[in-house]
Amino acid sequence: MITLKGEHIYLRALEPEDLEFVHTIENDESIWEISNTQTPYSKFLIKQYLENAHKDIYEAKQLRLVISNYNQVALGMIDLFDFDFKNKRAGVGILVKETDHRLQGYGKEALQLLIDYAFSHLGLHQLYCNISEDNSVSISLFKNYGFKPIGLKKDWNLVNGSYKNEYVFQLINN
Repeated sequence: MITLKGEHIYLRALEPEDLEFVHTIENDESIWEISNTQTPYSKFLIKQYLENAHKDIYEAKQLRLVISNYNQVALGMIDLFDFDFKNKRAGVGILVKETDHRLQGYGKEALQLLIDYAFSHLGLHQLYCNISEDNSVSISLFKNYGFKPIGLKKDWNLVNGSYKNEYVFQLINN
């Protein structure tokens, strides 16, 4: 049986009611570096995105899920992106929105649920992620789940006038 429920959180599909939550995240300049965002998103565009969020991962090539606690509070989002069915791989992105919710184990639980889902239900062979060299919390999170660094992209992202290196991590389902 497929379950996207953990001990403290569960992963759920995006809903129209998530408009404010997604709008706040997408327009938070402090996290644009993580998502490679460069301009704000209007509520109109996010509403259109949410209206199409029902599309199957095979059609959209992406699966974005809300990380929610059992009190129905949206804590963050976790994504499979660049879904490649032929080669059985996808990228992973994760964000816990509020700083006081970070380092509480929500990201760990969400990542474990997503890995299990990707390998058991979607039949993926590998997952990968891109992490800024200075993001030690994310590096630790992904390493704890078996992701291995496979490369360092030098001067990959221009952030506030300075170039930053970015690691590529990979997890292969054996």
